[in-house]
Amino acid sequence: MDLRCTMGLSTTLFVMALLLSGAASMKSQAYFNKTGDLPCYFTNPQNISLDELVVFWQDQDKLVLYELLKGKENPQSVDANYKDRTSLDQDNWTLRLHNIEIKDKGLYQCFIYHRKSLQGMIIHQNDIDLSVLANFSQPEIMLISNRTENSFINVTCSSVQGYPKPKKMNFLLKTMNSTSEYDAVMKIIQDNITGLYNVSISSSLPVFPETNVSIFCVLQPEPTQTELFSQPYNIDAKPPQPPLPVPDNVLLTALPVLLFGVCGMVVFFITLKKRKKKPGPSHECEVIRVEEEESEQAKERVENRVPERSDEAQCILNISKTDSGDKSATHF
Repeated sequence: MDLRCTMGLSTTLFVMALLLSGAASMKSQAYFNKTGDLPCYFTNPQNISLDELVVFWQDQDKLVLYELLKGKENPQSVDANYKDRTSLDQDNWTLRLHNIEIKDKGLYQCFIYHRKSLQGMIIHQNDIDLSVLANFSQPEIMLISNRTENSFINVTCSSVQGYPKPKKMNFLLKTMNSTSEYDAVMKIIQDNITGLYNVSISSSLPVFPETNVSIFCVLQPEPTQTELFSQPYNIDAKPPQPPLPVPDNVLLTALPVLLFGVCGMVVFFITLKKRKKKPGPSHECEVIRVEEEESEQAKERVENRVPERSDEAQCILNISKTDSGDKSATHF
C-alpha cells in the first residue's frame, strides 16, 4: 500500500468506524492555554509492530490532528489548525494537544488501522469528549457611590477571562450577628477572539452607621468548580462625633467681641436701674394730677360745711362780738 492510499485512510475510516460495536468513549478536560490529553487506550495485545499500523486522531469535523504512519509522524495529513500543536506519547497511546483554545472543545476520535491484515481493518477506535475550562479571576468589588442619606451604598463586582458561563454571582453582606445574600442580574460579555467571558453585577446594599459591615462578592462557576470569593469590602461603624475644637484664631477674634458684648450688657442694666429710681416726666405729671384732685376734694368739703358769707354780714358779725366784749368789761 503506497503513501497516497495511507493518507486517504484518514478521511474514509471514520465512516467505517461507525459500524464497529463496543467502541470505547471517555471524557477529558483541559484548561485554556494549557495542554489537553486525547488518549487512545490501545493495549496492542497481539504486539503488532508499528510498521504495520496507521494511527490517527480526527476532530468532529473530520480534520486530522495527528497521523502516525509506519512508526513515524506524517505531517502532510495534519490540518493547518493543528500544525505544531500536538505530540504523541507512544508509551500510553495518548495524543497531547497544546495551547488549548475554547474552540477546541468537542468530540475527538482515535483510529488504529492494521495495514497487513486481511483486506485491511480497524483494530481499535475510541471517542474522547473534550471540555475546556478557564478560571475566572478573583471577583473584585468597586464602590460606585458613597453612603446615601438612606444608608445605602452602590457597589459593583466583576470577574474576567473565564469559561464557561458561570452559574451565579451575588453579594454577601455580613455583620456580627447576621449574613444576608443579595442577588443581582449578571451582565455577561464574551470576547470575540478568545471566546472567554467577562461577568459583572451591580447592586445597592443597605449599611448602617452604627454597625460594622463586610461585603463579599461570590462567583459560582460550573458545579464542578469551586466558588470564588472576593476580598472583603469593610465598612466600619462611625464613632460618636465629638464637638469640634475651636481654632485659636477664632478664639482671638471672638474674645474682643465677647468682652464688648458683656460691657454693653452691664451698661444697659445700669442705665435701666437708674431709670427706675429717677421719676420721669410721666411720674411728675401723675403727682400733679393727684394733688389737683386732692385740692378739689378739699374745696368741696369746705363748701359743704361753712356757708359763704357776704362782706356785709361778716362785718355785722364782727361788730356784734365787739359790743359783747365791751359790756362784759363795764360789768366788772
